[in-house]
Amino acid sequence: MTLDLPFIFLVLMALAILAYVVLDGFDIGVGILLPFAARSDHDIMVASIGPFWDANETWLVMGVGVLLVAFPRAHGVILPALYIPVALMLTALIIRGVAYELRNKASGWHQELWNRLFSFGSLAMAIAQGYMLARVITGFPAGGWQVAFAALVGLGLAGGYALLGATWLVIKMEGELQRRALRWSRAAAMLAALGVVAISLATPLASPRIVEKWFAWPVMLWLSPLPLLTTAAFIGIWRQLVRLESGASRREWLPFVLAVWIFVLSYCGLGYSLYPYLVVDAMTFRQAAASDASLFFVFVGAMLVLPLVIAYTVLSYRVFWGKAKALTYGE
Repeated sequence: MTLDLPFIFLVLMALAILAYVVLDGFDIGVGILLPFAARSDHDIMVASIGPFWDANETWLVMGVGVLLVAFPRAHGVILPALYIPVALMLTALIIRGVAYELRNKASGWHQELWNRLFSFGSLAMAIAQGYMLARVITGFPAGGWQVAFAALVGLGLAGGYALLGATWLVIKMEGELQRRALRWSRAAAMLAALGVVAISLATPLASPRIVEKWFAWPVMLWLSPLPLLTTAAFIGIWRQLVRLESGASRREWLPFVLAVWIFVLSYCGLGYSLYPYLVVDAMTFRQAAASDASLFFVFVGAMLVLPLVIAYTVLSYRVFWGKAKALTYGE
């Protein structure tokens, strides 16, 4: 049986990006929320993501790596069009990583400075990623309105990450900090909903082909569960947050799970809209793919490495599950 290697790598890239968005999304969200917490809570908030955040970023490397190696023609179009936001994202990533390490070794106002830089790097990463997403789904048009829309989507994605981070803190925290996380979750949910609505309205406008894919009858009937389930997830988050605040429920994990489902459902809808194009209405994934010989060579390596990455990720979450504890450092 002949392997459809371009399609396999498309699926691998899509899953790697989704894994990155969900897994790194909550620790970026915690960084975004840091300025809204009391100084005394910063260490335990960072402790809640400490065992995971390096491994979470592995999925970003894998997703971009697949784009570079498996779809070099698309890479040659997408990355130059996004050179500035990519450079800003990488700069923010460096700032965030350095700040995370140095905040542990600093004290007084120096630690506060690194905390602020960690938060700034988290927010800048989220906005840059949302900006790039908006540019990709609209086909890189020029103009002030397009830039403004991309900035709006960037803020919406930052809200989505903040929602993941806040609901993660609901799971990991106790007492007053958990109550604050519940309030942050509600505010972040409204901003995330704005981002989802903006992308949902703009994606069909990017191409008549996408309009036809979504609104032709009876296709729109079969696709209706996607927006309906997304709306239901937002409503479910809000209701569960109210129940947790009132003490009527102890299912602390439910808002986070529903937030993850919002990302998964939105991602599925976006993937359906864009398929089979990597560059909207200009280049399909088959046109962008490398030769089968090159893809097979990379495929063998991916099949060796991917199970190890998945196993390590699962093990780290299993070992460090439970409530976060205060950070302590040796002398």
